[in-house]
Amino acid sequence: MTTQTSPSGSDPVPNRIHARPVPRPGRLVAAVAVLVLAAMAANALITNENFRWDVVWLYLRDIVVIRGVMWTLVLTFGSMAIAVVLAVALAMMRRSDNPVMRSVSWAWIWFFRGTPIYTQLIFWGLLAVLYPRLSLGIPFGPEFFSFRTDEVLTAFWLALFGLAFNESAYLAEIVRAGLTSVDPGQTEAAKALGMKDGKIMRRVILPQAMRVIVPPTGNETISMLKTTSLVVAVPLTFELTYATGAIGNRTFLPIPLLVIAALWYLLITSILMVGQHYLEQYYGRGFGTSTRRRGRGKGPAGGRQAAIAAAGTVQEDVNKDVTP
Repeated sequence: MTTQTSPSGSDPVPNRIHARPVPRPGRLVAAVAVLVLAAMAANALITNENFRWDVVWLYLRDIVVIRGVMWTLVLTFGSMAIAVVLAVALAMMRRSDNPVMRSVSWAWIWFFRGTPIYTQLIFWGLLAVLYPRLSLGIPFGPEFFSFRTDEVLTAFWLALFGLAFNESAYLAEIVRAGLTSVDPGQTEAAKALGMKDGKIMRRVILPQAMRVIVPPTGNETISMLKTTSLVVAVPLTFELTYATGAIGNRTFLPIPLLVIAALWYLLITSILMVGQHYLEQYYGRGFGTSTRRRGRGKGPAGGRQAAIAAAGTVQEDVNKDVTP
């Protein structure tokens, strides 16, 4: 760091400090080492003939594999949609003044979070054995209607409900944390304006809680994408992992088919991560968490500061008002 006296009139700031960045050779060495290791890993992956990249390319777009991808997506988004609805209801029950509602919600979360998902799916697959016939009616009284379990609840529905019920227990805690993060004064102010509880929840609480709810929910969605590989316990044999495994066992080439499954999972996960990023930006508006084009005059931060400066209500030099 050096100081330099500028000629008269050439620099409005006398004795301006001309700072030079501190040299950091360790960063350069670390970057080079990481690049070398990454290149070595890529070379070992691409040049290894045991991966059989020709077989990977051949079966990557196979109709059975594509069908497995579609069933995986249906299971993922279908179970998450059901789980979100259940989670919101469970979170509200946990916040209820009714002890029965709180107890039922706590028991649901305790059970589904306390047992492995694979074990739950096995029991869902055995539902027709445990309860061959289900009915709806008054306990110890008349029945309104009944049906055979194996005729109505197919393997797909059992897998869907099994995934959704397990996920709802985790999402319920995420939703509850989001609702708790909103200042109670928001509810009090809304009630002072005459708003009803339902409208307060929809218009005041949930929009602010989404900033806390969205990031972990996105992670849970990505996790659910991979959890669908466990529905073979039901058993459901349409999803991606089972489909590629069946082809690998038939052709005696399990490794390239596992690579195909991994590539499809990576592709879908990448798309979901991009969607999660934009959702976080949308619900982070006004909280100082959005980074879209920050400081360029059009983003949340740059646009706001530019508007304040253009209004002429503040001094450009904030020290003028306090410095004698």
